[in-house]
Amino acid sequence: MKTIALKFGGTSMADANQIRKVTAIIKQSQHRRYIVVSAPGKRSSDDIKVTDLLYQCYNAAVKGEDFEPSLLQIRERFEEIIRDLELEFDIDSEIETIRKHLQGDPEKDYMASRGEYLSAKVFACHLGYKFIDAADYIHFNENGSLNFQKTKEDLKKVLTVTFRAVLPGFYGSLPGGKIHTFSRGGSDVTGSIVARAVHADIYENWTDVSGMLAADPRIVENPRQIRIITYRELRELSYMGATVLHEDAVFPVQQANISINIRNTNDPEDPGTLIIPHLPENADPGSVTGIAGHKGFSSILIEKDLMNSEVGFTAKVLNIIASHGLSFEHLPSGIDTMSLILRTEDLAPERDQVLAEIQEAVQPDTLYVEDGIALIAVVGQGMAYYKGIAAKIFQAITDANVNIRMIDQGSSELNIIIGVAEEDYEAAIRSIYAEVIEKK
Repeated sequence: MKTIALKFGGTSMADANQIRKVTAIIKQSQHRRYIVVSAPGKRSSDDIKVTDLLYQCYNAAVKGEDFEPSLLQIRERFEEIIRDLELEFDIDSEIETIRKHLQGDPEKDYMASRGEYLSAKVFACHLGYKFIDAADYIHFNENGSLNFQKTKEDLKKVLTVTFRAVLPGFYGSLPGGKIHTFSRGGSDVTGSIVARAVHADIYENWTDVSGMLAADPRIVENPRQIRIITYRELRELSYMGATVLHEDAVFPVQQANISINIRNTNDPEDPGTLIIPHLPENADPGSVTGIAGHKGFSSILIEKDLMNSEVGFTAKVLNIIASHGLSFEHLPSGIDTMSLILRTEDLAPERDQVLAEIQEAVQPDTLYVEDGIALIAVVGQGMAYYKGIAAKIFQAITDANVNIRMIDQGSSELNIIIGVAEEDYEAAIRSIYAEVIEKK
C-alpha cells in the first residue's frame, strides 16, 4: 500500500478551525497514514505561540517568579481546541504534570516540547489514531547530535505494526531519557525521519505558504512559484536563505530518494512545490529555478606579484583563516590576486589579527578588506546545458547599472554567484529575475 508521511506546522494546528482543515486533508487519501504535528502557532498577527508561552513559564520558574498566568494561557488554548472539537480529553491532568515539573527543577527542553506533545495527543484523540511519543523513538547522542541509525530502527519497528499514528515533532530524548529538542523548525526534521523510517512514497510538508518562490517577494513583486526543484537546487537556494523547510529535514529523505511536497493547509488544491532527487528528463534547458541572496559579506583582497609560482601561498592564508575558527564563502582568484569572501559579522572580531597574520605569513604587495558586499545566487540545474545563460545574467545586471564585484561558478554549473555592492542588491535581483525567469 502506498504510504504518505505528513507534517503540519504551527499555523495548521493553531485552533479548531485549522485542525478541521488538516483533518479534511488527511481524510482525502487513505495513504496519508503518519502525521507529525507542531505546537499550536499564532491565530493572528498579535497572538502568541504556545511554545513561546512555555518558554515564558520556564523563564519565570527559574527566576522564582509566578508562572501561573502563562500556564493558564496554555491551558485555555488547548481547552478551547478540545471544546470546539467536542473531544473527551483530560487537559487538567496534563497541565498539572507541567505545573509539578515547573515547581521542581524545570528543564528548558522539556518545557519547550510540551506544545508538540499536547498538540499530538489532542489531535490523535480527534482522529482516533495512535499517539506515539517522540521521546521514546527519536534518539539523541550525549552531545546532542541525532542518533539517526537507532532512531530509524526504533521508529521502523513501532510504525511497521501501527497502521496510522500521530507523532509530536521537535523533540526526542538523550540516552538517559531526558527530553532534548531540535532547533526551532525541528518538526520538519521529525517528519522527514518518520518518512524515511516507513519508506514513504512521499513526504508532504504542510505549512501556511504554497511552496517556494523563485525570488524574495519583498524584492520582486509577485514572483513565480517554483513547481519542481531538485535537492541540489534546494540546497543552493537554502544556503542563501530562500527556503520554507528546515535545512536538516532534507537529508533523511534525500538519502532514500523520497520526494518532498511543500503544500499550503489554507489552499490544499494548490500543488505547491515538489522537491525531487533528480532533474526530470523533460526539464527545460537553460531554465533558472530561483534567485536568492544575502547582504553582509566582506572580501579580504590579497595581491602579490608571482603569487601563482609561490608554493603553499593559498594554504598559508587558509590556515590562518581556519585557525581563527572562520570559514570562507568563496575564493575567487587570478594569477597574482585572490579574494576570500567571509561573513562580515564573523570576520569583524578577528579582522585586525587575521590581517596581521596574513601580512606576516605571505608578505603581500596589497592587503585590505572591502565591506558592504551582497551575494546573489542564480540557481538552476538546467543552466549547465544552455549556451548564453551567463551572458543574459550579466547583461541584466549591466542594464540595471550595477557593477559586478565578484563572479564565482561551481564546477557543476548548477549556480552562478555574483557579488555586488549592498546598495545595488535589490536592483540586481529584480533585473536578473525579469530577464531569466519572467521572460521564460
